[in-house]
Amino acid sequence: MKQKIHREFILVALTTILLTTVVVTAVFYSFFKKEVMEELSTCAEVLSSTGVFEGANETDAEQISARLGLEPVRISLINADGTVLYDGNVNIGGLDNHGNRPEVQQALTEGVGQSVRRSDTMGQSAFYYALRLDDGMVLRVAKETSSIWRLFASALPVVTAAAILIFIFCFGLSARATKSLMKPIEELSYHLDEYEEIPVYKEMLPFVKTIQKQHEDIMKNARMRQEFTANVSHELKTPLTSISGYAELIEHHMASPEDVPRFAGEIHRNATRLLNMINDIIKLSELDATENSTRPMDRVPLYVLAENCVDMLQLHAEKHQVTLDMEGEPCNILGNKEMIEETLYNLCDNAIRYNNPGGTVHVTVQPQGDKVLLKVADTGIGIPKEHQKRIFERFYRVDKSRSKATGGTGLGLAIVKHIVTQHGAELNLESEPGKGTTITILFENAEKSVTM
Repeated sequence: MKQKIHREFILVALTTILLTTVVVTAVFYSFFKKEVMEELSTCAEVLSSTGVFEGANETDAEQISARLGLEPVRISLINADGTVLYDGNVNIGGLDNHGNRPEVQQALTEGVGQSVRRSDTMGQSAFYYALRLDDGMVLRVAKETSSIWRLFASALPVVTAAAILIFIFCFGLSARATKSLMKPIEELSYHLDEYEEIPVYKEMLPFVKTIQKQHEDIMKNARMRQEFTANVSHELKTPLTSISGYAELIEHHMASPEDVPRFAGEIHRNATRLLNMINDIIKLSELDATENSTRPMDRVPLYVLAENCVDMLQLHAEKHQVTLDMEGEPCNILGNKEMIEETLYNLCDNAIRYNNPGGTVHVTVQPQGDKVLLKVADTGIGIPKEHQKRIFERFYRVDKSRSKATGGTGLGLAIVKHIVTQHGAELNLESEPGKGTTITILFENAEKSVTM
């Protein structure tokens, strides 16, 4: 970046030098041309006022020209038909008709004419000024000078020397300016967390805040990954240890025949728990992988899916001596069918597992304005207030001993939160220990979205 800023400064300096040289040369030549034309105009007016060409011969004209100091000026007298009657520098016998010369034509029509003709081979410019006399003839005076390119070439050494000095000055200035511009940015690279104490350009504040937020998110995600890895290792180790222990007892005939069925049951229970945990980890990984991608959202019949989920979990609820029912009316939401099914299953399964014998789980699906409400309410053990903010974290459990007894993986609500976030829905939890928990989700109403 330093080199780019430095190059930009040098480019600006070189461009400025070049443009300044061109503009100054053009302005100088414009003033020079104006001065020459004014000089020629004065000469023509003086010659016209003396009457030197009225009845005088060529010798008289030359003598008067010499006395007036007009030797560097070429004087011509041209008839109205373009015939050259007098030219002080050449023999008029070899001259062409001058009726087509721009300055002569302009003088014949307007009284005064002027033009400039350049000779690239000679490096000269000829300035012409023509004045129509009272008798209809045209008096023309001319002067040859160096062309603009020759003037520029003559001044080139001085201009080059000045340009080199300016370039050296600009080079040093650009290095100093680049260092000054980059200083706050370099300090930020080492002290990003302290940007408020570093003098940062106000134009960069939005960019700096964005970078800081991304940095914080990266660090937060890194910590979450570390915690997740540690939790996964611990959670997988527990059932594997139980499976290995019971299997070892059976393998070495250390278990009595009466204990074998019970040990086999424990192995099966822990294997099921392990399998469920692995499935949940895979689901979370898939959700993490697609967190920033856009999933197709279709019309999903939420009431129908909830009804199917309730029917599917009836046996599970009866096993825990819990009554599972639902109410509401058919309505559609915008979402992903598989994800919504996963959400319904996890919410209802959690409500059943952490309920009390004789308790109830009530599922409600109903429209609510431009939203659709999904509510799962239970009369279970409830969640203490200090745990409610963390209940949707991965592997977080309020009562770890009960979770292990019920076979919970500690990932169900984390999956629910991921799915709700990807659907842009609103998630709310209300709970009171000993009375139960109510989780509500507000989805986008498919009917209202289409209408809007």
